[in-house]
Amino acid sequence: MIVIHAVGSGSPSRHRRWGIKEVQWGVLLGLMVMIYGSHAPLIALTKVDGRVPFSSSSCVVLIEITKLLVSLATLLLTGDLSALHAPLSLALVAPYAVPAALYAFNNNLVVFMQIYMDPSSFQVLSNLKIASTALLYSSCLGKRLRSAQWLALGILMGAGVCHSYSSLDLEYPGQTEDQSSSRLHITAWGLVLVLVYCFISGLAAIYTERVLKSQRLPLSLQNLYLYVFGVAINLVSHLSSMGGEQGFLEGYSGVVWAIVAGQAANGLLMSVVLKHGSGITRLFVISWSLLVNALLSWALLGLQLTPFFLLPTSMIGLAAYLYYS
Repeated sequence: MIVIHAVGSGSPSRHRRWGIKEVQWGVLLGLMVMIYGSHAPLIALTKVDGRVPFSSSSCVVLIEITKLLVSLATLLLTGDLSALHAPLSLALVAPYAVPAALYAFNNNLVVFMQIYMDPSSFQVLSNLKIASTALLYSSCLGKRLRSAQWLALGILMGAGVCHSYSSLDLEYPGQTEDQSSSRLHITAWGLVLVLVYCFISGLAAIYTERVLKSQRLPLSLQNLYLYVFGVAINLVSHLSSMGGEQGFLEGYSGVVWAIVAGQAANGLLMSVVLKHGSGITRLFVISWSLLVNALLSWALLGLQLTPFFLLPTSMIGLAAYLYYS
């Protein structure tokens, strides 16, 4: 049912509120796209002799700790102290452990998958998480998508494949034909694992969205629950994987701390999107960030862009128009 309000004294203020809200969403999504897109180029800038000099697991732990502290500070500053004194129950808190466990599992799965496929094949096939997220969004949350929206998500997935394929360096100078043809490889187990990875990626996002929207709690308190488990699980993962030859903060530089701050901010902003928006919006943010990634890699790392780059750019723009029109 569509209600058309009569034009009156309240209409201008209502339009201004909607306008302010749209600007806020635009700034939030634009900031997320920039942070997502800058992540890989910043990591490339930290490399010394082709290797990352810091512990990636310790970086993840610091990101989770930063999000936890910011959530606690936000809860205190907003005056929602009564929420902290409310009695805790297993049924209330336990659901927040699931996303942390799923994301930790996927982070380790990415490393394990490299045995069964090359990184380039994973880069292309990981775009299947767009399809898994859309299917779970429709089935688990009961959201019915129009035919045009399904087409938009299909185009979005195709744009991701095109972008990933355009960035592949399939031939090296001086390689023999056999060496070049053997560079791209994936086994049957690799295909199964990448499908599991894409399913869990979509499940984690949709499950988090459902938990955040189903409980009438301040978002800062919900984030607090999420990141307590995030810190605990990732700290255990770090301690179990460390070999003792590298210190917790060894190899950290200003760029690494910028990565920690950026990824912490992105995680907090993503919770806003999942609470007040949808997991589909997250897919568009990630897709647009691929273009920012390419542009920053061109500006900072000397990546050579080809006219083929315009194809995924146009496809993402078309997908956004079809989905939100």
